[in-house]
Amino acid sequence: ISACLVGSEMCIRDRYSKVSGGDKKSPLSLFKRMTGLRQTIEKVVENHLPDPSHFVVEVKVEDKAGKTLVLVLIDADQGVTIDACAKVSRAISEELETNEMLGDAFILEVSSPGLDYPLSSQRQYLKNIGRELKVFSVSGSDITGKLLEADNGQVKLLVKKKEKGKKATEEEVLIPFAEIKKSIVQVSFK
Repeated sequence: ISACLVGSEMCIRDRYSKVSGGDKKSPLSLFKRMTGLRQTIEKVVENHLPDPSHFVVEVKVEDKAGKTLVLVLIDADQGVTIDACAKVSRAISEELETNEMLGDAFILEVSSPGLDYPLSSQRQYLKNIGRELKVFSVSGSDITGKLLEADNGQVKLLVKKKEKGKKATEEEVLIPFAEIKKSIVQVSFK
């Protein structure tokens, strides 16, 4: 079985290893194992990306009902296709099985992050220049504006300011990456 999530379509690969069992581990031991495993899987994913325009957004590894769930989010400078997700999914699954990296049954999901997923890298900001962005700051405030730039450790937004009884004006606002808690691309249906 193989699939991905691009837009509203989902791609899942579910494989079962021939290796069984394992002993019960402490939460700390499980956390350390999952962290090391996540880093190893991230390297595997990077090795199987279709071309340099593709990049890893996130790799999550968690225990779910006795199986290891591996969630891989990939993106590309010009957008990721379902075919790219499927190819990456097959390649990762094959390597995980061949090298017996996951001794128990596992579920592998490879997808694009989707529009409602927070931006996490400068590369994602760059591919969204020209789009409306809602930025939540670490101080608790938020600001929405058109993304103009993303470089030198900061983003530049064009923000509309509307004062009562006055014509709306636009103002450029610089926000350092260090002050950004999360940023979400705003979907426009205009």
